[in-house]
Amino acid sequence: MNPVVDPTDVVIVPTLLTSDANEFTRLIGLYPTFAKRMQIDVIDGSFVSTTTIPESAITALPTNILVDFHMMVARPSEHLQHIIRLKPNLCIFHAEAAEDLLPIFAQLKQAGIKTGVALLQRTYPGVVEQYIKAADHVLIFAGALGKNGGEADLLQIEKVKLIRAINPEVEIGWDGGVSIENVRALAHSDINVLNAGSAIAKTEDPKTSWEELVKEKTQRGVRV
Repeated sequence: MNPVVDPTDVVIVPTLLTSDANEFTRLIGLYPTFAKRMQIDVIDGSFVSTTTIPESAITALPTNILVDFHMMVARPSEHLQHIIRLKPNLCIFHAEAAEDLLPIFAQLKQAGIKTGVALLQRTYPGVVEQYIKAADHVLIFAGALGKNGGEADLLQIEKVKLIRAINPEVEIGWDGGVSIENVRALAHSDINVLNAGSAIAKTEDPKTSWEELVKEKTQRGVRV
């Protein structure tokens, strides 16, 4: 089994969740100026009641940053055409989607795109073992689905060791409620990637907010 992830290696990834075209354009242009990786959240109204800018409306992805997609959709197959066209670094679908993800993973891998599976709070890793074994990335979702600014359910950290037992080499991500108050604890929990939404995007200076999270993740002890 892998050793515990060194907090200095944990990646803080700003996320982009919006239905506003101007905000989307602003953030997709801003994040590459300071981060090395970003996540675009796509919601089509079928898996979650809200919607965002669809992947079909994206003409191209920035080339100077790794771009991940977190697809909150019920039917992944309906989105593959544009995902393969855009060719992100990683595409994450939910284990709770209405379709079998294994054929979806196969098509993504054939296109040179890494595969990810997201687990909602209620989903026990052992129930979706086949997806965890096949995926390059497992996303522990611990916030309010489809919304920025939710509180993190830190009890979801318990899933890390269960995921590692199924696939020791998999990259583990966390999405939901990452903040300056909890980033230290999360970064010391054998998690590789921490996705942060409102803690970066909703601040006056997203670059400085991201830098503060990057600095805080390596600190030890109790934050005061």
